Parts: sequence; C-alpha cells; structure tokens
Amino acid sequence: MGTSAVRRAAHHLPGAPEPSGSGGGAAYRNDRHAPGRGSAWWAVCAAWHAGAVTDFVTAGPAGWIDLPDVAEKLGVSISKVNQMIREGSLIAVKRDGVRRVPAELVANSTVLKHLPGVLTLLRDAGYNDEETLRWLYQPDPDLDGNAALGLGGPRAREVKRRAQALGF
Repeated sequence: MGTSAVRRAAHHLPGAPEPSGSGGGAAYRNDRHAPGRGSAWWAVCAAWHAGAVTDFVTAGPAGWIDLPDVAEKLGVSISKVNQMIREGSLIAVKRDGVRRVPAELVANSTVLKHLPGVLTLLRDAGYNDEETLRWLYQPDPDLDGNAALGLGGPRAREVKRRAQALGF
C-alpha cells in the first residue's frame, strides 16, 4: 500500500484529525502539506501502518538472482533483461545495492507464464515494485503458500483473478 493510500485510510481511524484541503479525504502531496510532523495524525498513521507492513516484510522470496544470472538462465543478453524489467515483464528490486529478481519468478529458461499480466494488473492498481513483491509473497495457504508460488502451478488463474480485483 502506498504512502498516499496509508494517509487516506488513516484519517478514517477513530481519533484521527481530518486532513486539510479540499474533499475531506484528500491525500497530501508530500510531508509539507500534512499537519505538523509531530502531530497526533502522524502517530495514528505510524501506528496503523506499522502493523500491516511488519507481517509482510518477513515473508519473501526463497532466493534472489542477480541480473547477469537471470540473463544466463533465460539465454538472453543483460540488455534484454533490463528491457523486460522496463516493460513490466519481470520485476527487480535493489537488495544490498544490487538489482535482483526473486528466484521463483524465473522458471527453467523462461519467466513464469502469467507473471507479466499479473505485474501489469498490480501496477494498474497503483502498486510500486516493493508493494508488488509484498503482495506476491504474502502468505496465503489457498495459493500453495503465496501468489508467486501459485503463478507457477494450477492456482495461476486464482492469482490473476485476485490481482484484477485489486483494481476495483
């Protein structure tokens, strides 16, 4: 969930002051437009946001692959891997200062069949790369452990359906 979504949701919590600006539920463009940094509003945001994120950060990929290794595994150039990331066919995030791809998303010599479509759906729903990874690796026993593992098996249709529902 993005920062603006947190701010929009947090003002609905009991005891949270209404954000200033037009349209009662307007999100702030950045910290300068929010009430004072030490205000109760920020305390409510921090308390609300901390519980949700802590659960998902602990779950994640079993392993990471550097981009040169992804290129080798897929049998393409590193330029093609970077193009796939730019186009949204593959997701990479920086870990320890190096862009890496979750190992489960690259099966044998190809990217998981339904991954590009799911990534597009999540981006259309407003998810950034970190939030997308959190969603893919959120524990879910109905999806063979999580959405990323579900994409590689018979649960791929259910993963796509859930990703579509996020846009509404």
